[in-house]
Amino acid sequence: MTIPKRSEALAQLQETLEAALARRTERRLDFFEPYAKQQAFLDAGATHRERMLFAGNQYGKSEVGADEMALHLTGEYPDDWMGRRFDHPVRAWAANETGLLARDVQQKKLCGEPGVDSAFGTGFIPKAAFTDKPTLARGVTDAFDTIFVQHKTNGVVDGVSIMKFKSYEQGRTKFQGETLDVIWLDEECPMDIYTECLARITMTGGMVYTTFTPLKGKTDLVCRFLDEEDPDRWHTTITMDDVPESILPKERREKLLNQYPAHEREARLKGVPMMGSGRIFSYADEMVMEPALTHIPPHWTKLWSIDFGIGHPFGATLIAWDKDNDVLHIVEAFRMSDAMPILHAKRMKPIGAAVPVAWPQDGTAREKSTGETLAAAYKKEGLLMLAGHATWPDGGVSTEAGILEMQQRIVTGRLKVANHLGEWLEEFRNYHRKDGQIVKVHDDLMSATRIGVMAKRFGRQVPLGGFYNPKRHQNDVASGLDFDFFGS
Repeated sequence: MTIPKRSEALAQLQETLEAALARRTERRLDFFEPYAKQQAFLDAGATHRERMLFAGNQYGKSEVGADEMALHLTGEYPDDWMGRRFDHPVRAWAANETGLLARDVQQKKLCGEPGVDSAFGTGFIPKAAFTDKPTLARGVTDAFDTIFVQHKTNGVVDGVSIMKFKSYEQGRTKFQGETLDVIWLDEECPMDIYTECLARITMTGGMVYTTFTPLKGKTDLVCRFLDEEDPDRWHTTITMDDVPESILPKERREKLLNQYPAHEREARLKGVPMMGSGRIFSYADEMVMEPALTHIPPHWTKLWSIDFGIGHPFGATLIAWDKDNDVLHIVEAFRMSDAMPILHAKRMKPIGAAVPVAWPQDGTAREKSTGETLAAAYKKEGLLMLAGHATWPDGGVSTEAGILEMQQRIVTGRLKVANHLGEWLEEFRNYHRKDGQIVKVHDDLMSATRIGVMAKRFGRQVPLGGFYNPKRHQNDVASGLDFDFFGS
């Protein structure tokens, strides 16, 4: 074997390093690794026509938006891609509030630094995928109007995707006419433009997704996602706690916490719409959050509380009550959509099979074909349903009384939730009223929690875990109960 001379070896090493650097800079798409909340947003594209991502500043909302657009334009989906796939070249738009923002945010992330020829192709779209020189827009220096990108299906080139940059300042009429597959709206757009975008994707079965910090409060677009149930729509919120430290180091977090005015902090740092007086729990997350409990004392009482999910997702919370200090700890919480009681029970029993279950008044409704109550259907699946629906000690079922007690507990530090329960915290931030009435959308865990607060006296000192033997725990003193009266 001939050993290369030193100069030849160095030249080969340099060539290898330069190739690696070129791939790193010209194929950024290969190196993007979405964190959990970003991944959930991408995956939801497979089943939802409309998606909204609320996020604080510098949390990667535009990065995930650019990553998805680049994948649709090129067809170069990762092997483990779970989101929407297009098996043909797409026609797309990327729009922002102004032409300047479209250039400085979306164009930069997709194509590279505007106005720097050597940086073209260093964005999420691979340099080699551009088939033609972009056309320029009028009025904004170095802004692109249209880009042309080679599309592949299963690795085979099958045409050219075309994407145009738009701005909301152009007005609704500039969003008319075309038929599109994908639209990415970065920053919140006016409702009339949003409805025009929906019209553009109707014939193709396409998709619209929007990424923004909700600084404008409860706008029509925000309400469309928060207040209106629709299987075609999906939304999520990214807060500071959802962002890995590798992306947002501790020192940057501390600076962000102090740089915004108090009234903007929740929107800019947590992606929470600025709801003003409409928000029911106008408290910072930190007032309720605690680290997940690693030990729950056996003398604390435990209670499941559920919201059945009639026409909306099922919600369940597991509450542990420290009676000595009168603190309710929410140690588990989850939602499930389009599932039957058997699946809800399957999720609950491994966590707390011996824990009694409080349920709301609508559980007394009977199924037409069998005459069986909804609560009975859950009892059949092995859940220890309380004998009657949840009430206050006086027999009432006041919703406002439940909200008031939750508020009082929050401000006195007597209601705590494990900090990993993101779905609960998201509902907590967005729970609000409209025209004086509680908005009964995306409130499943808030309703379940309120039921648990109302029925907390029925909790029992039982062990957590999946094993439960009703014969061993037979109550010989009291009858008609679904749980051991003494909690043995």
